[in-house]
Amino acid sequence: MVEKESLGSIKIANEVVAIIAGLAATEVDGVAGMSGNIAGGIAEMLGRKNLSKGVKVEVGEKECAVDLFVIVDYGTSISEVAWEIQNNVKQAIESMTGLKIVEINVHVQEVHFAEETEEEEELEEVEETRVK
Repeated sequence: MVEKESLGSIKIANEVVAIIAGLAATEVDGVAGMSGNIAGGIAEMLGRKNLSKGVKVEVGEKECAVDLFVIVDYGTSISEVAWEIQNNVKQAIESMTGLKIVEINVHVQEVHFAEETEEEEELEEVEETRVK
């Protein structure tokens, strides 16, 4: 986004909008996390948290379209969680950047089960001891 003012121009990078969208989506109850891609997984393995994981944005001069790839908690209403994600992301982007939201597409990629958390933690502990 480029906005021309009397003192100069303001440019907002796509990555900034993606980070805002990702953080706003994860604030919603029922969202277990974002579903990332291979590059995001590699960044996390290297110790860098990818705040735009699971987010694809198309930013024009005054408008923006967002695709979110999410993991929802088992037992939640997917339609209600998706609607809340759309609402929260729209509010965050519009208030922080001034961009008009054209569309927000929510793609539910996985369902997270609470029992898996304990098993995943145990596996992570085993992997950490192997690495040491």
